Amino acid sequence: MKIFIVCSKKFYSKVEPIKETLEKRGDKIILPNLYEDRNKKIEPEDQAWITGADEHSKFKRSMYKMSKEKISNVDALLVLNFDKENKKNYIGGATFLEMYNAFIENKKIFLYNDIPFGDLYDEIHSFEPKVINGDLNLIK
Repeated sequence: MKIFIVCSKKFYSKVEPIKETLEKRGDKIILPNLYEDRNKKIEPEDQAWITGADEHSKFKRSMYKMSKEKISNVDALLVLNFDKENKKNYIGGATFLEMYNAFIENKKIFLYNDIPFGDLYDEIHSFEPKVINGDLNLIK
């Protein structure tokens, strides 16, 4: 299966072992946007902010388009939704949009942890994601 992993930048440290496990079983993994830039002194998004709000908006638009293209070319989305600060099973705005795009394109959506309670619970629930509670073997 070809799987696009999506998550908050805060969870990038958790991507590699999950990627390796999925690849060992034969899956092709597409990494989150900017994952390769995770160790740069100044991240591309921060650089865009430095140059101004218009550049930051342009940067965000390009990321949304990049995600949409990746989603078109995969079988499934794996959302890594861990706790972030005081938010349990965090899913941010960009990740939510990636889930929406996957839903619109009839792609399978897997959540690593339960749907977070909050304003978008009903919307996320309506995408009918499969909650795997950390069990990567449930991705089929």
